[in-house]
Amino acid sequence: MTLAVEHWAPCSDRARERNDPLAGTGPRGLRWFLIEVPGSWGQNALLDAPFDRELGRALVRRIEGAGMRPLAIRRTGRRVASATQRWAIVDSRPGYEGVVWGEAADAAGLLTVPLDGSTGIPSSRPVYCICTHARHDQCCAVRGRRVVTALAGARPDETWECSHLGGDRFAGTMVVFPHGLYYGYADDGDPVRIADAFDAGRLVPERYRGRSSLTHPVQAAQHFAREAFGDDGIDAFAPIAEESTETGWRVRLAGDGDRAGGGGRDGGGSIVIEVDETQSEPLLSTCAATRFVRVRQYALRSIGAEG
Repeated sequence: MTLAVEHWAPCSDRARERNDPLAGTGPRGLRWFLIEVPGSWGQNALLDAPFDRELGRALVRRIEGAGMRPLAIRRTGRRVASATQRWAIVDSRPGYEGVVWGEAADAAGLLTVPLDGSTGIPSSRPVYCICTHARHDQCCAVRGRRVVTALAGARPDETWECSHLGGDRFAGTMVVFPHGLYYGYADDGDPVRIADAFDAGRLVPERYRGRSSLTHPVQAAQHFAREAFGDDGIDAFAPIAEESTETGWRVRLAGDGDRAGGGGRDGGGSIVIEVDETQSEPLLSTCAATRFVRVRQYALRSIGAEG
């Protein structure tokens, strides 16, 4: 469907007007390779000038070939390259969450960094990455800047700007490492509250998109479980199984959840949730989009306890 004549508005403004749901929209990412690139970024941060294009392509091929997701990061306000090349490896798989930081002599040295996490210095501190990738989408620049300014003021050592995360219409977007917790519309709330909740082992449900290690149907099912039972623990409602149905998915989640603070349902057993996979009305998903598309959404069909 081609672009119709209409009043143009930023994609994140349009998403808010439509009340686009956040649940089940977190892109996949089990393990990540973060590369500090303090200068300006092209449309593709590691593939376009001013980053070395040939090196960037080799890096991306190597990182993605190892089943990892590359991400450019930088400190807010810093545009001068350091003497060494800083990097981090993040494991977001449940039960394996961790961050290791390291340095290479230069950017070319990244091609020889072991990608199994066996080198580097482990860190127990969270990493908050906020998308401010202006050349990818203007909403990420405008709204992301608000988020990073607020969060860096409170947690300067843990806050980073990052390249495209996915879901421009949900700007300001951010991801909390090592768990891979995606948030959207973060500039509409207090991003410091998201960081404080993480410290307490909890989520901020009204801004939460999903966990990068989980499939979209599981992300959506967890959302509906949290709505029904009120447990906002990060590790609540762990997935047990999922299967496709005629209209969507049937997902079985652990029912005991995270009991910190007394949230969630009492007892053990499991929760079975059926979600319908639907398509939105045609929309422009980014600021630069010229073609209307339908995006995947999820609706609750049923929820019940087992065991």
